[in-house]
Amino acid sequence: QVHLVESGGGSVEAGGSLRLSCAASGYTYRRYCMGWFRQASGKEREGVAVMLSDLNTIYADSVKGRFTISQDNTKNTLYLQMNSLKPEDTAMYYCAADLVFPGGSWIRGRGFDYWGQGTQVTVSS
Repeated sequence: QVHLVESGGGSVEAGGSLRLSCAASGYTYRRYCMGWFRQASGKEREGVAVMLSDLNTIYADSVKGRFTISQDNTKNTLYLQMNSLKPEDTAMYYCAADLVFPGGSWIRGRGFDYWGQGTQVTVSS
């Protein structure tokens, strides 16, 4: 059973930066596909960025050039560096993992079996 715990959320002004962390535990070392997702109030969950098992990365168009997904395998931790934050980035951010990349459905926040509890990001204008 994979256990994921996010941290690093907070409140920032537009143009600011935050780095989210996702600490993973409860599994033997294998290459999981891991990603970041978000859900704004009143909206459906959406994919933000994903790192595939071969370490390739995919980003939602809305965050390309501003967000960077990375991982530190020595710490079993996934990161999301968020720069040039906008008010529309305000949401609960979740980390998720799965052994198999679900394909195009990832952008709709689907296809991942393991989820963290989320961390809130609020960007003020």
